[in-house]
Amino acid sequence: MDGLINALYSIPVAGVLFQLAGYLVNVVPDISPLILQAATPIALAALCGVMCERAGVVNIGIEGIMITAAFVGWYSGVLLVPVLGTTAIGPFGMSLALVVALGVALASGVVISALHAWLSISVRADQIISGTIINIAAFGLTGYLNNLIAKTSPNGAGAFTQFRPPREVTDIPVIGWILNMFLNQGPIAMSVIVLVVIFQILLFRSRWGLRSRAVGEHPRAAETVGIDVIRVRYRNVLIGGVFAALGGAYLSMEATNSFQQGMTTGRGFIGLAAMIVGRWSPVGAFGAALLFSSSTALGNSIKFSPPSGDLGTILTSLPDQVYDALPYLVTIVILAGVVGRSIPPAADGQAYEREAAT
Repeated sequence: MDGLINALYSIPVAGVLFQLAGYLVNVVPDISPLILQAATPIALAALCGVMCERAGVVNIGIEGIMITAAFVGWYSGVLLVPVLGTTAIGPFGMSLALVVALGVALASGVVISALHAWLSISVRADQIISGTIINIAAFGLTGYLNNLIAKTSPNGAGAFTQFRPPREVTDIPVIGWILNMFLNQGPIAMSVIVLVVIFQILLFRSRWGLRSRAVGEHPRAAETVGIDVIRVRYRNVLIGGVFAALGGAYLSMEATNSFQQGMTTGRGFIGLAAMIVGRWSPVGAFGAALLFSSSTALGNSIKFSPPSGDLGTILTSLPDQVYDALPYLVTIVILAGVVGRSIPPAADGQAYEREAAT
């Protein structure tokens, strides 16, 4: 077997591709927990997009919701620690201050989503402009407040800790690394797969899901059979805000224990790309988020543990900025090849106005 592998690796040009495939087979099981960690905020942003657009509302403001929730969750912890303390009251290092701060972060996402829903649904403003305004305002306000607060270097409420699965589980042949990927996580990252499965079932196998899809495809026809289009759209946008806020809170309350200006770094927009690649389905969006995040984890792996041989020589000669930009390059390439074949809901982005009673 080793002779065959060496023979494949020695083939000109194609051998480098075989080396890359072998490197991926060896390294992916080791970095699988990092892949899910990088995918968590993207997947939650994508779920927000699916929730909104399946009801016919485009939400470009996901990035703004995420950065606001990240700031509010972290700073709420700063304010709550002196009152509630940091004593753990449950698994994952949960303290009362941390749990309450998470709840406040989710509430902030609902508030901003309510603003977007009001502008998009009731006022019938341009949905793209509404989301853009939310993004600009959120980045400006959180950056300004962070500059004021950071001068005192306050400590937050801590961060949710990871669960460490037993070695007997992670060593199971074939599936052990997959179990390690989903179990070697904090509570927010671990909850993503549960949310995806539940959302997928409800969207395509429940009365609520049927109504949401009907409103996103043919709102006028949905209204004629008794579905309150305005109510359904409001409800979906607000629930979507919870998903986006959870993704933002993950960045400042689980991935780290701090807030940095612009720490979302475009994850909300990558989430929208994942939604499109996943064809507006929760499972598809989650799969696309894993694909995009794999490039992040792989780039970090190459930086710290490059492959040997010709492939290693090529990869180590590239500047670090290439690997930093890799997730965005992968997003652009995949989106360019898929967007033309992905069909959004028919009424996506279209304002709805009830017919006047006669």
